[in-house]
Amino acid sequence: MSEIKETSPNTLMAFGVIGGLLGIYLTYILPLAGNAAGGPVKGLLTTIAPAAGALGGICAIVWGAEAVRRVAKYGLGTGVPSIGQIAMGMGIIAAMFGLSIVGQLTLAGPIVALLTASVIGLIIGWFAQNVIKMKIPVMIRCMTEIAAAGSLVIIGFSAAAAGSFEFGSLITLVFDNGIILGVFWIGAMAMLHPFNACLGPDEKQKRLLYLAFSTGAITMAVTGIAGIMTLGNAGIFTLLVGVVIWLIFYKKFWDEVYKDAASVLGTGLIPKTEA
Repeated sequence: MSEIKETSPNTLMAFGVIGGLLGIYLTYILPLAGNAAGGPVKGLLTTIAPAAGALGGICAIVWGAEAVRRVAKYGLGTGVPSIGQIAMGMGIIAAMFGLSIVGQLTLAGPIVALLTASVIGLIIGWFAQNVIKMKIPVMIRCMTEIAAAGSLVIIGFSAAAAGSFEFGSLITLVFDNGIILGVFWIGAMAMLHPFNACLGPDEKQKRLLYLAFSTGAITMAVTGIAGIMTLGNAGIFTLLVGVVIWLIFYKKFWDEVYKDAASVLGTGLIPKTEA
């Protein structure tokens, strides 16, 4: 058993689902509130709304990165990048299905997408465990979580670039111009990179989570750059917030790296983490 207290998977799942959906829905709610208020408030809320979607995407990336860690610790090796790509593949299919099928019930879209992704992930996880015989105890749960996180990443960052998660807006402002390619690839890298960067005998969850926040912030900043082309000032705001979050959490990650490196340097031994 690990001697280092870790954040439980259930807590991280709640963080990813609640934080992800909250951020996504704020991209829809804040402009409505701004229209009702009018004046300077309208401009302010319209500007910050896309950033809320990106913040929701960061929550999903942190959740997904930790789920990747749990399943990849069984020795998948080069399978780590594959998991990131399959997560986003499942996520984009579920996201587009959920947002398009609800019709006029726009607010139901993200939830339908999340549930659809969870079902797809569960099925793929079941086949991996029972047909391919990967013999990884957490495979089914982790594949379900990774797919669900992937759908929230796709919707959150797409909404950050389009200013809304309405299906028509995403097609026009994210798909037709190719921004979705950046959301897909950078979102996948943000989810899989933390464990790839931190794996090893002294790998720790805390360091990985800080790096996941950092890679999520990079995705937010890149989405902000895309948003400058589609949304103007709102994209600049998203970019600046992403850069600030990246600076904060990359510093936290680097502090953890130095602390762990110092403990090895002082003793010449990798710290014991298992009884």
